[in-house]
Amino acid sequence: MRLTVIGMSGSYPSADSPASCYLVEAGHDGRTFRLLLDLGSGSLGPLQRYIDLADIDAVLLSHLHADHCLDMCGLYVARRYYAPAEAPPIPVYGPTGTPGRLARAYDLPPSPGMTAEFDFQQFPEAPFSVGPFTVTATRVVHPVAAFALRIESRGSTLAYSGDSGSCDALTKVARSADLFLCEASFVEGADNPPDLHLTGKQAAEHATRAGAARLVLTHVPPAVDPQRVLDDARPAFDGQIDLAATGATYSL
Repeated sequence: MRLTVIGMSGSYPSADSPASCYLVEAGHDGRTFRLLLDLGSGSLGPLQRYIDLADIDAVLLSHLHADHCLDMCGLYVARRYYAPAEAPPIPVYGPTGTPGRLARAYDLPPSPGMTAEFDFQQFPEAPFSVGPFTVTATRVVHPVAAFALRIESRGSTLAYSGDSGSCDALTKVARSADLFLCEASFVEGADNPPDLHLTGKQAAEHATRAGAARLVLTHVPPAVDPQRVLDDARPAFDGQIDLAATGATYSL
């Protein structure tokens, strides 16, 4: 399994990075299967440095805030007007209401919305298969319905927090993960609202409790100093910690 960071900026794109988007690849049926985790604001352009849009096999949307899903509108245009006529709809998994949310974002009628281009599926409660991956979606705390994602393939495990405040569900998702890709939007010492985002220290504490092997901090907003986030995290986690950066790749 290989993870490529397409966008890691929290809340809105920065000068150096689009908002949340991650490419996960693994071999499947003699070829490379390409799965996207989120497709946030500004991510569709940089994504094309790494893959052709026609090669996207499936998309998982952790939740429906714009910085995690808005560039689905651009992908809709690419699929509707520029994809081969025989191209099947792309499977898109997300929270309840995903088809309507994306239709509104592009000012489409609810029916058919984007259903000719995307095969929308609501996250099931049980683990499910997407190509070579087994995916478990677990509800976490956030102002809207939001899910952390556990992605397993051939004995390797990637955990992705999506957006979440501190909760036991994150520890469960990241249990013994080879890599925990975890949001860290806040810094310690600030008057942070509850059940919204994590600090670097909180992300590291969840990784420690989960026994994750490696922690990659992501979703740092442009207005937040990423070095402060990293400094907050280091004392709370003994393993390797990285700050996510556009174009960074990780092999699991």
